Amino acid sequence: MALSIRGYAAQSATTPLAPHRFERRDPRPDDVVIDILYCGVCHSDLHQARNDWHGSVYPVVPGHEIIGRVSAVGGEVSGFKVGDMVGVGCIVDSCRHCASCDAGLEQYCEEGPTWTYNGTDRHDGRPTFGGYSERIVVSDKFVVRVSEKLDPRAAAPLLCAGITTWSPLRHWNIGKGSKVAVVGLGGLGHMGLKFAKALGADVTLFTRTPGKEAEARRLGADHVVLSTDPAQMEAAARQFDFILDTVPSPHDLNPYLATLRLDGVLCLVGLLEPVEPPVQAAAVILGRRSIAGSAIGGIAETQEMLDFCAEHGIVSDIEVIDIQDINDAYERMLKSDVKYRFVIDIASLKQAA
Repeated sequence: MALSIRGYAAQSATTPLAPHRFERRDPRPDDVVIDILYCGVCHSDLHQARNDWHGSVYPVVPGHEIIGRVSAVGGEVSGFKVGDMVGVGCIVDSCRHCASCDAGLEQYCEEGPTWTYNGTDRHDGRPTFGGYSERIVVSDKFVVRVSEKLDPRAAAPLLCAGITTWSPLRHWNIGKGSKVAVVGLGGLGHMGLKFAKALGADVTLFTRTPGKEAEARRLGADHVVLSTDPAQMEAAARQFDFILDTVPSPHDLNPYLATLRLDGVLCLVGLLEPVEPPVQAAAVILGRRSIAGSAIGGIAETQEMLDFCAEHGIVSDIEVIDIQDINDAYERMLKSDVKYRFVIDIASLKQAA
Protein backbone atom coordinates (compact mmCIF):
# COMPACT_ATOMS: atom_id res chain seq x y z
CA MET A 1 0.00 0.00 0.00
CA ALA A 2 1.38 3.43 -0.95
CA LEU A 3 2.47 5.64 1.92
CA SER A 4 0.49 8.81 2.63
CA ILE A 5 3.01 11.49 3.52
CA ARG A 6 2.82 14.91 5.12
CA GLY A 7 5.00 17.59 3.61
CA TYR A 8 5.23 21.18 2.43
CA ALA A 9 4.80 22.06 -1.23
CA ALA A 10 4.63 24.92 -3.67
CA GLN A 11 1.44 24.64 -5.74
CA SER A 12 2.53 27.34 -8.21
CA ALA A 13 5.36 29.76 -8.86
CA THR A 14 3.56 32.55 -7.03
CA THR A 15 2.06 30.80 -4.00
CA PRO A 16 3.91 30.28 -0.72
CA LEU A 17 4.85 26.80 0.41
CA ALA A 18 2.08 25.23 2.48
CA PRO A 19 1.11 21.87 4.02
CA HIS A 20 0.53 19.19 1.40
CA ARG A 21 -0.26 15.48 1.52
CA PHE A 22 1.02 13.14 -1.17
CA GLU A 23 1.86 9.48 -1.73
CA ARG A 24 5.22 7.76 -1.72
CA ARG A 25 5.60 4.57 -3.73
CA ASP A 26 5.35 1.10 -2.25
CA PRO A 27 8.90 0.06 -1.25
CA ARG A 28 10.66 -2.06 -3.86
CA PRO A 29 13.03 -4.93 -2.97
CA ASP A 30 16.07 -2.61 -3.18
CA ASP A 31 14.45 0.31 -1.36
CA VAL A 32 15.28 1.96 1.94
CA VAL A 33 12.46 3.74 3.79
CA ILE A 34 13.76 6.71 5.73
CA ASP A 35 12.04 8.72 8.45
CA ILE A 36 13.37 12.22 7.79
CA LEU A 37 14.76 14.12 10.77
CA TYR A 38 16.29 17.18 9.13
CA CYS A 39 16.41 18.75 5.68
CA GLY A 40 18.70 21.54 4.59
CA VAL A 41 17.37 24.48 2.59
CA CYS A 42 19.27 25.02 -0.66
CA HIS A 43 18.99 28.03 -2.97
CA SER A 44 17.92 25.51 -5.63
CA ASP A 45 14.80 24.82 -3.56
CA LEU A 46 13.74 28.43 -3.91
CA HIS A 47 14.52 28.47 -7.65
CA GLN A 48 12.42 25.35 -8.23
CA ALA A 49 9.54 26.50 -6.02
CA ARG A 50 9.35 29.77 -7.95
CA ASN A 51 10.05 28.23 -11.38
CA ASP A 52 13.10 30.43 -11.90
CA TRP A 53 14.59 27.74 -14.15
CA HIS A 54 11.32 27.30 -16.11
CA GLY A 55 11.07 23.56 -15.52
CA SER A 56 9.05 23.19 -12.34
CA VAL A 57 6.18 20.72 -12.31
CA TYR A 58 3.71 21.42 -9.53
CA PRO A 59 3.20 20.54 -6.80
CA VAL A 60 6.88 20.82 -5.89
CA VAL A 61 8.01 19.36 -2.57
CA PRO A 62 11.60 20.67 -2.34
CA GLY A 63 14.53 19.37 -0.33
CA HIS A 64 17.67 17.42 -1.27
CA GLU A 65 19.81 17.72 1.86
CA ILE A 66 18.16 14.92 3.80
CA ILE A 67 19.20 13.26 7.06
CA GLY A 68 17.05 10.58 8.65
CA ARG A 69 16.86 7.12 10.16
CA VAL A 70 16.05 3.91 8.34
CA SER A 71 12.59 2.62 9.29
CA ALA A 72 12.35 -0.30 6.83
CA VAL A 73 14.41 -2.01 4.12
CA GLY A 74 13.50 -4.14 1.12
CA GLY A 75 14.36 -7.82 0.90
CA GLU A 76 17.36 -7.25 -1.37
CA VAL A 77 18.98 -4.58 0.85
CA SER A 78 22.04 -5.70 2.78
CA GLY A 79 23.97 -2.49 3.41
CA PHE A 80 21.46 -0.78 5.67
CA LYS A 81 19.32 -1.81 8.62
CA VAL A 82 16.50 -0.29 10.65
CA GLY A 83 17.83 2.46 12.92
CA ASP A 84 20.80 3.48 10.77
CA MET A 85 21.48 7.21 10.37
CA VAL A 86 21.55 7.92 6.64
CA GLY A 87 21.48 10.69 4.09
CA VAL A 88 19.99 11.39 0.67
CA GLY A 89 21.33 14.10 -1.60
CA CYS A 90 20.37 15.62 -4.92
CA ILE A 91 19.80 12.42 -6.92
CA VAL A 92 17.86 9.24 -6.19
CA ASP A 93 18.56 7.19 -9.31
CA SER A 94 20.40 7.08 -12.64
CA CYS A 95 20.61 4.75 -15.62
CA ARG A 96 23.34 2.78 -13.78
CA HIS A 97 24.99 1.52 -16.98
CA CYS A 98 26.52 4.46 -18.90
CA ALA A 99 30.21 5.35 -18.69
CA SER A 100 29.58 8.02 -16.05
CA CYS A 101 27.53 5.73 -13.84
CA ASP A 102 30.10 2.94 -14.23
CA ALA A 103 32.73 5.42 -13.01
CA GLY A 104 30.68 6.28 -9.90
CA LEU A 105 29.77 9.69 -11.29
CA GLU A 106 26.00 9.29 -11.36
CA GLN A 107 25.49 13.06 -11.37
CA TYR A 108 26.76 13.06 -14.97
CA CYS A 109 24.55 10.15 -16.07
CA GLU A 110 24.34 10.27 -19.86
CA GLU A 111 20.61 9.57 -19.73
CA GLY A 112 20.16 12.14 -16.97
CA PRO A 113 19.97 11.42 -13.24
CA THR A 114 16.67 11.18 -11.41
CA TRP A 115 16.47 14.25 -9.21
CA THR A 116 15.35 13.91 -5.61
CA TYR A 117 12.49 16.30 -6.33
CA ASN A 118 10.90 17.79 -9.43
CA GLY A 119 12.04 14.68 -11.26
CA THR A 120 10.37 11.58 -12.69
CA ASP A 121 10.89 8.08 -11.35
CA ARG A 122 12.51 5.97 -14.09
CA HIS A 123 10.49 2.88 -13.19
CA ASP A 124 6.92 4.01 -12.57
CA GLY A 125 6.88 7.48 -14.17
CA ARG A 126 5.64 9.17 -11.02
CA PRO A 127 6.98 12.55 -9.88
CA THR A 128 9.66 12.65 -7.23
CA PHE A 129 9.13 14.63 -4.03
CA GLY A 130 11.87 15.87 -1.74
CA GLY A 131 12.81 16.19 1.88
CA TYR A 132 10.38 18.83 3.09
CA SER A 133 8.39 15.83 4.24
CA GLU A 134 8.25 13.18 6.95
CA ARG A 135 9.46 10.15 4.98
CA ILE A 136 11.19 9.18 1.75
CA VAL A 137 11.68 5.92 -0.15
CA VAL A 138 14.98 5.59 -2.04
CA SER A 139 16.95 2.82 -3.73
CA ASP A 140 19.77 1.64 -1.47
CA LYS A 141 22.32 2.54 -4.17
CA PHE A 142 21.53 6.23 -3.61
CA VAL A 143 21.56 6.26 0.19
CA VAL A 144 24.71 7.15 2.15
CA ARG A 145 25.75 6.34 5.70
CA VAL A 146 26.05 9.21 8.19
CA SER A 147 28.29 8.77 11.21
CA GLU A 148 26.78 9.14 14.66
CA LYS A 149 29.80 11.38 15.39
CA LEU A 150 28.20 14.12 13.30
CA ASP A 151 25.44 16.47 14.48
CA PRO A 152 22.64 15.32 12.15
CA ARG A 153 21.23 18.83 11.85
CA ALA A 154 24.52 20.36 10.74
CA ALA A 155 25.30 17.35 8.54
CA ALA A 156 22.22 17.87 6.36
CA PRO A 157 23.76 20.57 4.08
CA LEU A 158 26.73 18.30 3.43
CA LEU A 159 24.45 16.40 1.02
CA CYS A 160 24.48 19.35 -1.41
CA ALA A 161 26.58 22.32 -0.28
CA GLY A 162 29.19 19.93 1.06
CA ILE A 163 29.53 17.58 -1.89
CA THR A 164 29.32 20.43 -4.42
CA THR A 165 32.53 21.89 -2.98
CA TRP A 166 34.23 18.60 -2.02
CA SER A 167 33.98 16.99 -5.46
CA PRO A 168 36.01 19.60 -7.40
CA LEU A 169 38.61 19.91 -4.65
CA ARG A 170 39.18 16.16 -4.82
CA HIS A 171 39.03 16.00 -8.62
CA TRP A 172 41.78 18.61 -8.95
CA ASN A 173 43.85 16.90 -6.24
CA ILE A 174 43.86 19.73 -3.75
CA GLY A 175 46.09 18.97 -0.79
CA LYS A 176 49.20 20.01 1.09
CA GLY A 177 51.11 22.57 -0.96
CA SER A 178 48.09 23.70 -2.98
CA LYS A 179 47.22 27.38 -3.06
CA VAL A 180 43.45 27.66 -3.24
CA ALA A 181 41.06 30.60 -3.34
CA VAL A 182 37.32 30.55 -2.72
CA VAL A 183 35.08 33.21 -4.27
CA GLY A 184 32.03 34.04 -2.16
CA LEU A 185 31.19 33.29 1.46
CA GLY A 186 27.75 31.68 1.49
CA GLY A 187 26.40 28.17 1.89
CA LEU A 188 28.87 26.79 -0.65
CA GLY A 189 31.76 29.12 0.07
CA HIS A 190 31.92 28.43 3.78
CA MET A 191 32.14 24.69 3.08
CA GLY A 192 34.82 25.30 0.44
CA LEU A 193 36.96 27.08 3.03
CA LYS A 194 36.53 24.29 5.57
CA PHE A 195 37.34 21.50 3.12
CA ALA A 196 40.30 23.21 1.44
CA LYS A 197 41.86 23.92 4.83
CA ALA A 198 41.25 20.38 6.11
CA LEU A 199 42.83 18.97 2.94
CA GLY A 200 46.00 20.89 3.75
CA ALA A 201 45.84 23.78 1.29
CA ASP A 202 46.82 27.39 1.83
CA VAL A 203 43.41 29.04 1.55
CA THR A 204 42.33 32.54 0.51
CA LEU A 205 38.83 34.04 0.47
CA PHE A 206 37.90 36.49 -2.27
CA THR A 207 35.07 38.70 -1.08
CA ARG A 208 33.42 41.93 -2.20
CA THR A 209 32.39 42.75 1.37
CA PRO A 210 34.82 44.44 3.77
CA GLY A 211 34.88 43.19 7.34
CA LYS A 212 34.67 39.46 6.69
CA GLU A 213 38.25 38.66 7.66
CA ALA A 214 37.63 37.36 11.18
CA GLU A 215 34.74 35.19 10.03
CA ALA A 216 36.69 33.86 7.06
CA ARG A 217 39.64 32.95 9.25
CA ARG A 218 37.33 31.15 11.68
CA LEU A 219 36.13 29.02 8.78
CA GLY A 220 39.63 28.17 7.57
CA ALA A 221 40.93 31.03 5.42
CA ASP A 222 44.60 31.91 5.79
CA HIS A 223 44.17 35.12 3.80
CA VAL A 224 41.34 37.43 2.71
CA VAL A 225 41.40 39.52 -0.46
CA LEU A 226 38.89 42.28 -1.10
CA SER A 227 38.12 41.73 -4.77
CA THR A 228 36.87 45.31 -5.25
CA ASP A 229 40.30 46.68 -4.28
CA PRO A 230 42.56 46.85 -7.40
CA ALA A 231 45.71 46.99 -5.28
CA GLN A 232 44.82 43.81 -3.39
CA MET A 233 43.92 42.04 -6.63
CA GLU A 234 47.19 43.10 -8.25
CA ALA A 235 49.09 41.76 -5.25
CA ALA A 236 47.31 38.44 -5.73
CA ALA A 237 48.33 38.07 -9.40
CA ARG A 238 49.58 34.62 -10.46
CA GLN A 239 49.18 33.17 -6.95
CA PHE A 240 46.68 30.32 -7.12
CA ASP A 241 46.62 26.78 -8.39
CA PHE A 242 42.85 26.52 -8.06
CA ILE A 243 39.94 28.90 -7.55
CA LEU A 244 36.54 27.59 -6.41
CA ASP A 245 33.96 30.13 -7.58
CA THR A 246 30.71 29.69 -5.64
CA VAL A 247 28.89 32.86 -6.75
CA PRO A 248 25.49 31.99 -8.29
CA SER A 249 24.92 35.17 -10.32
CA PRO A 250 26.79 36.51 -13.39
CA HIS A 251 30.02 38.29 -12.46
CA ASP A 252 33.33 39.26 -14.03
CA LEU A 253 35.70 36.28 -14.12
CA ASN A 254 38.62 38.18 -15.65
CA PRO A 255 40.06 39.62 -12.43
CA TYR A 256 40.13 36.13 -10.90
CA LEU A 257 41.77 34.58 -13.96
CA ALA A 258 44.65 37.02 -13.49
CA THR A 259 45.31 35.55 -10.04
CA LEU A 260 45.87 32.02 -11.39
CA ARG A 261 49.31 30.57 -11.87
CA LEU A 262 50.40 28.80 -15.04
CA ASP A 263 48.01 25.85 -15.56
CA GLY A 264 45.68 27.18 -12.87
CA VAL A 265 41.99 26.26 -12.85
CA LEU A 266 38.97 28.47 -12.15
CA CYS A 267 36.08 26.13 -11.33
CA LEU A 268 32.47 27.32 -11.36
CA VAL A 269 30.06 25.55 -9.01
CA GLY A 270 27.37 28.19 -8.50
CA LEU A 271 26.72 29.89 -11.84
CA LEU A 272 24.15 28.34 -14.20
CA GLU A 273 23.66 31.42 -16.40
CA PRO A 274 25.77 32.89 -19.25
CA VAL A 275 29.07 34.40 -18.15
CA GLU A 276 28.91 38.21 -18.23
CA PRO A 277 31.00 40.18 -19.06
CA PRO A 278 32.82 38.05 -21.66
CA VAL A 279 36.02 36.27 -20.68
CA GLN A 280 39.18 37.69 -22.20
CA ALA A 281 40.62 34.71 -24.04
CA ALA A 282 44.15 36.08 -23.76
CA ALA A 283 44.03 35.58 -19.99
CA VAL A 284 43.31 31.90 -20.59
CA ILE A 285 45.71 31.33 -23.50
CA LEU A 286 48.73 33.22 -22.18
CA GLY A 287 48.67 31.43 -18.83
CA ARG A 288 47.46 28.04 -20.08
CA ARG A 289 44.65 28.55 -17.59
CA SER A 290 41.37 26.68 -17.57
CA ILE A 291 37.79 27.62 -16.77
CA ALA A 292 35.95 24.50 -15.61
CA GLY A 293 32.76 23.50 -13.88
CA SER A 294 31.62 20.83 -11.46
CA ALA A 295 28.21 19.53 -10.40
CA ILE A 296 27.47 17.96 -7.00
CA GLY A 297 29.11 14.53 -6.73
CA GLY A 298 28.62 10.81 -7.17
CA ILE A 299 27.42 8.50 -4.44
CA ALA A 300 30.86 7.02 -3.70
CA GLU A 301 32.49 10.44 -3.35
CA THR A 302 29.57 11.66 -1.23
CA GLN A 303 30.24 8.77 1.12
CA GLU A 304 33.95 9.60 1.06
CA MET A 305 33.15 13.20 1.98
CA LEU A 306 30.88 12.19 4.87
CA ASP A 307 33.54 9.84 6.22
CA PHE A 308 36.13 12.65 5.95
CA CYS A 309 33.76 14.99 7.81
CA ALA A 310 33.30 12.45 10.60
CA GLU A 311 37.08 12.03 10.89
CA HIS A 312 37.80 15.76 10.93
CA GLY A 313 34.69 17.04 12.75
CA ILE A 314 33.44 19.08 9.80
CA VAL A 315 29.79 20.14 9.46
CA SER A 316 27.95 23.15 8.09
CA ASP A 317 27.21 26.31 10.07
CA ILE A 318 23.44 26.31 10.33
CA GLU A 319 20.28 27.92 11.65
CA VAL A 320 17.55 25.42 12.52
CA ILE A 321 13.99 26.44 11.63
CA ASP A 322 10.49 25.00 11.88
CA ILE A 323 8.93 24.11 8.56
CA GLN A 324 6.21 26.69 9.20
CA ASP A 325 8.92 29.37 8.78
CA ILE A 326 10.12 28.19 5.38
CA ASN A 327 8.65 31.10 3.40
CA ASP A 328 10.33 33.63 5.70
CA ALA A 329 13.55 31.64 5.33
CA TYR A 330 13.31 31.94 1.54
CA GLU A 331 12.97 35.73 1.81
CA ARG A 332 15.94 35.88 4.18
CA MET A 333 17.96 33.67 1.84
CA LEU A 334 17.36 36.14 -1.00
CA LYS A 335 18.91 38.82 1.22
CA SER A 336 21.83 36.55 2.19
CA ASP A 337 20.55 36.79 5.76
CA VAL A 338 21.72 33.37 6.95
CA LYS A 339 25.00 31.99 8.25
CA TYR A 340 25.24 29.78 6.32
CA ARG A 341 22.45 27.31 5.78
CA PHE A 342 18.91 26.91 7.04
CA VAL A 343 17.97 23.42 8.19
CA ILE A 344 14.37 22.34 8.77
CA ASP A 345 13.56 20.32 11.89
CA ILE A 346 11.07 17.93 10.33
CA ALA A 347 9.53 17.18 13.76
CA SER A 348 7.78 20.55 13.30
CA LEU A 349 5.65 18.95 10.56
CA LYS A 350 3.54 17.40 13.31
CA GLN A 351 2.33 20.90 14.18
CA ALA A 352 1.28 21.42 10.56
CA ALA A 353 -1.07 18.47 10.36
